[in-house]
Amino acid sequence: MTGVALFFIAASWVVTRNIIGIALLIVIASLFKMFDALLLSLPLQHGAIANPIFAFLMQGAAFLILISLFNEKLKQKGGGQALLGGMAALLAVNLFPLVRYVTGIPACVVPGTGYPLSLYYAYVAVFLSAVTVPIGLRFGAKIRVLETKWEGANQRTKLSYLASPATLIICLAIIAIIRLS
Repeated sequence: MTGVALFFIAASWVVTRNIIGIALLIVIASLFKMFDALLLSLPLQHGAIANPIFAFLMQGAAFLILISLFNEKLKQKGGGQALLGGMAALLAVNLFPLVRYVTGIPACVVPGTGYPLSLYYAYVAVFLSAVTVPIGLRFGAKIRVLETKWEGANQRTKLSYLASPATLIICLAIIAIIRLS
């Protein structure tokens, strides 16, 4: 989940270039998780709901901390972007065990131990994020170019204003179909 989340966080960063864009992304992902809780008849304080929301927050925080610390020249290189992704994942998975203090629900542990799964599989999150963050940064750059072309051509139509709400509704419908089938 960390690698996928950091892909979207990286793309959002390139498109918005501000903390508010990342915060909105985390809020939307959290609302999707809350919608999932509604469909599954789970309370918000259930581990399957509250813990992933906390994870989204930690992934966003880790990315924002590291993007502010990274040298601009390093952020432009593929290796630097991979390093950013891997380090963001490593920071996020190390922050995740703190979930117990925020939600009251402990992180899942390796069976027979008290070792959190997020730390046990940290190498997977680091590897995947080292791949997905550079891809997310490139994807965000392509979206930004497309967005500037639209603005330059002044093609703001009613359809362009409906694109985001329509996408939200389609995503919610997909979640509902998956959960209710």
